[in-house]
Amino acid sequence: MARMFGTDGVRGIANEELTPLLAMQLGQAGAYVLTKENEHKPTIMVGCDTRISGDMLANALMAGACSVGANCVYVGVIPTPAVAYLTKKYKVDAGVVISASHNPVEFNGIKFFDGNGYKLPDAMEDEIEALIRNNMPGIKFPIGPGVGKIKYRTDAREEYINHAMRAVNVDLTGLKIVVDCAEGASFYTSVECLKELGGSVVAIHNNPDGTNINANCGSTHMEELQARVVYEKANVGLAFDGDADRLLAVDENGNIVDGDQIMAIVGNYMKSKGTLKKDTIVATVMSNLGFFLMAEKNAIHMEKTKVGDRYVLERMKEIGASLGGEQSGHIIFLDENTTGDGLLSALHLLQVMVDTGKPLSELAKVMEVLPQALVNAKVANHKKEKYMEYPEIAAAIGKLEEKFAGEGRVLIRPSGTEPLVRVMIEGKDQRVIQEEARKLANLIQDIMF
Repeated sequence: MARMFGTDGVRGIANEELTPLLAMQLGQAGAYVLTKENEHKPTIMVGCDTRISGDMLANALMAGACSVGANCVYVGVIPTPAVAYLTKKYKVDAGVVISASHNPVEFNGIKFFDGNGYKLPDAMEDEIEALIRNNMPGIKFPIGPGVGKIKYRTDAREEYINHAMRAVNVDLTGLKIVVDCAEGASFYTSVECLKELGGSVVAIHNNPDGTNINANCGSTHMEELQARVVYEKANVGLAFDGDADRLLAVDENGNIVDGDQIMAIVGNYMKSKGTLKKDTIVATVMSNLGFFLMAEKNAIHMEKTKVGDRYVLERMKEIGASLGGEQSGHIIFLDENTTGDGLLSALHLLQVMVDTGKPLSELAKVMEVLPQALVNAKVANHKKEKYMEYPEIAAAIGKLEEKFAGEGRVLIRPSGTEPLVRVMIEGKDQRVIQEEARKLANLIQDIMF
């Protein structure tokens, strides 16, 4: 049976795979596992992104938590990193976000944070899952005054904005910034924060209606933002995803600046200021080869993890690093928050632009981005981890690795959230790597689908 938790919580099509019943059970089991060490009545903070199924799932989850005696604080629509930060700040026992991040509107997800604002380790997720699969053995369902209650708060997003401005105190006067909010959770927080810091803000896709989240906008669809930055003669464009835990940028010429480049720019700046702990950045195996070459040249130590911001975070905590993240724009500033934070990433990038007086296009030259080809092969979800068990696929991968050795690299990995195997090739010639990636993806799909 496939594991319920993926790399970023429990995901699925809302009301089909991720049902109100499952949300209630996750509320029950999650509240029990996260708070069973406590003698006091536990409190769980719950927030969501803008998708229409958020209310349905949040209320089901909170009903489940209340049924095992936990209280809930519902903070409504708010970025994922805000829940992580506020869970720790208010000293509640756990936090939950109802969001499917960059996925289309029909999907939703449930992700948990512990009392310190960190995503849960695999073992704790497995414990929650086992309780649900075994019909909640040992969980008590109180009656009378033992049942939990829900408190509603509307001030949480202001607290988060204030935290971001305290963390990166930058004067944005004179900067014209186009912000794409992905019709998601940052529609208020990012725009208000940048305005309060003095920026001249042009906001697009900041009118969520519950059904338009991530629809041809945000960090997964950058074309409109690229064109708008050029049209507005803006200094920079900022693109968030649906739950605002990731950021991608656009320079003044309309070129995309991805997570690797943002970390390279900010990492070098932090190193020059003595705030890059251990002169180290933590990245994943999917980061561009150019990022690692830049680090070597600038005496920055790179740590490499498997894909998923949770694994980046685990390594950062282990070694005491202050900066880490993914090419996709999940960037963690561990001195300021416990998870990827799009708004903090934006403010750090803008701070480098302001302090150096350099345009983003010039700052981005700190690393050369080597061509990458990424092609997805659609496979049955329960088979996606087993691609190397097929001799024909293993042989094709081996042949490709030989071909690109020394000139690039081949990386194959199953998606943590979707029924896909991702084929990525890096090399010098975009046409060649694209063709090879497509051929291999087709082979995997033909054999495994």
